[in-house]
Amino acid sequence: MDYDVAIIGAGAAGLMCAIEAGRRGRRVVVLEHANRAGKKILMSGGGRCNFTNLYVEPGNYRSHNPHFCKSALARYTQWDFIAMVERHGIAYHEKELGQLFCDDSSKQILQMLLDECAVAGVRIALDCEVQRVARADTADTADAVVSAGFALRTSIGPIACQALVVATGGLSIPKMGATGFGYELARQFGHRVLATRAGLVPLTLSGTHLDRYADLSGLALPIESRCNGESFKAGLLFTHRGVSGPAILQISSYWQPGDELLLDLLPDANAFERLADAQRERPATELKTVLAEWLPKRLAQRLCELAFENLPLRQYRLARLREIAEQLHAWAIIASGTEGYRTAEVTLGGVDTDELSSATMESRLQRGLYFIGEVVDVTGHLGGFNFQWAWASGHAAGIVV
Repeated sequence: MDYDVAIIGAGAAGLMCAIEAGRRGRRVVVLEHANRAGKKILMSGGGRCNFTNLYVEPGNYRSHNPHFCKSALARYTQWDFIAMVERHGIAYHEKELGQLFCDDSSKQILQMLLDECAVAGVRIALDCEVQRVARADTADTADAVVSAGFALRTSIGPIACQALVVATGGLSIPKMGATGFGYELARQFGHRVLATRAGLVPLTLSGTHLDRYADLSGLALPIESRCNGESFKAGLLFTHRGVSGPAILQISSYWQPGDELLLDLLPDANAFERLADAQRERPATELKTVLAEWLPKRLAQRLCELAFENLPLRQYRLARLREIAEQLHAWAIIASGTEGYRTAEVTLGGVDTDELSSATMESRLQRGLYFIGEVVDVTGHLGGFNFQWAWASGHAAGIVV
């Protein structure tokens, strides 16, 4: 089986790369170890696939080299992918903050990609295990024999290709089949792999810190999370293991054990002015009663139990009200860790971008070898940005392989 391009991984990036390469008349095969293509596409966005964002900027991405993503994102924008979605008649809507979701089902996005692959003549091989990859000139007799390129030993037989694209994803959600195979391939060909860890993931609490909030499980409110100079306004959700919600998932990519994590519980208000006004207008009202008007009642009561004496407002000096307000705007949460790859939406770290071309995603160390999507050290914020990186990086490689 001889191909121009072999792509390992039939996820978002791999399928996009296959489409672009196939359109150019390249003979393309996509090798997927799972029994179905695009499993993470199907489960994303609660089954409706948050396929991109209206406001994609390089600042929405985290990488050791923050400039690396710029070229690919500029040459295949959110508008390019939206045009494909519209061409296929898929209805979609903006949920919030530019996040675009299918009106119906994420199955439509996957089917669109598979249809485009079919039109482009792409072969997709499912349940295909890649057992060995070698440069053609180092392949042994059990592998395909080619004059240049790569030789692959797979569960469906030997495959020869001129260009090899690694689109294997990261380690997040192993129950969906995630493995570290892409990182192993990178190391095999001399690439550095930056330390990986779970990103866009709930944070866990332990001991006394968990005991303080465990019975608030299910309670949600809008906040602003802050850590290491980054901040995100979104929702917070208390869980029986710790804290989650978009604001926590976002900040988790910038937090590590030991880092200070602060939550602004009234991000769109001036807590001191509100307290001072309430003291003037309703001096006999207790603090917890006033806080319960702005925050969920159970949380207001818990804050008073943990940090604020619950007195009628007239008994507070303005200086004390100011201290309470400052705490409301910077409530410290002591997290012990994350829920890990089991629930993480992405993997931070990955193949070092210093050894890749930002224009083509080709290895600077091995001609004809490409890395795209989540396996690369580029991680987007929550809200469709990681899908846009998959489309853009897949396109960047697909138009040159």
